Amino acid sequence: MIAMILAAGRGERLRPITDTVPKPLVEVGGISLLERHLQALADAGVTTVVINLGWLGEQIVERVGSGRKFGLQVCYSPEYEQILETGGGIRRALPMLGRDPFWVVNCDIVTDFVLPELTLADDCLGHLVLVQTPKDKSGGDFDLVAGRICNAENPLYTFSGIACYRPEFFVQQAVERFSVVPLLRQAADRRQLSGEIHAGQWADVGSLQKLDDINSSHN
Repeated sequence: MIAMILAAGRGERLRPITDTVPKPLVEVGGISLLERHLQALADAGVTTVVINLGWLGEQIVERVGSGRKFGLQVCYSPEYEQILETGGGIRRALPMLGRDPFWVVNCDIVTDFVLPELTLADDCLGHLVLVQTPKDKSGGDFDLVAGRICNAENPLYTFSGIACYRPEFFVQQAVERFSVVPLLRQAADRRQLSGEIHAGQWADVGSLQKLDDINSSHN
């Protein structure tokens, strides 16, 4: 299996920590977010991981290197001063992601989700992992009906930042800065996304307060 970790974000809401440390190397329980994901991907049977690089990305390369210490082959997709967001970052990395469906994980989450052995239905462009919407979030992102992702006026679930995509989902897009969200909305309207709900541990590390809360729970 091949996976991509989205790791190019600046981490503005984690400043001043991220003034000198890239967000993926921010630690939870003494282990960086990135290294947590790399170990989890290796444990799930992933063999190759693509990491996109942005702010202070050279520190990530120095820390992770070839990925051998995790039992992985790690490749890098540098963006640095031209951060392409979630959609653009995936699109740029497509040549490294192969022809088969691949997993994508947002680096700024902490979770115990284990990647399943997944076979996408012929009419599905992707598969999203959803979680219960956190109390501090004003609303959800999607609903799940009969195993398919759908848009709703008051959606119940939040997109976890973990998904599996077919390359075809992105191949027609230009290599430029764009979010994956509009593509997901369109595909949901067409019922071209399957999904599941993860009921275990999940949290996003989106602010200093959330980082403190997560670290407290890991002590």
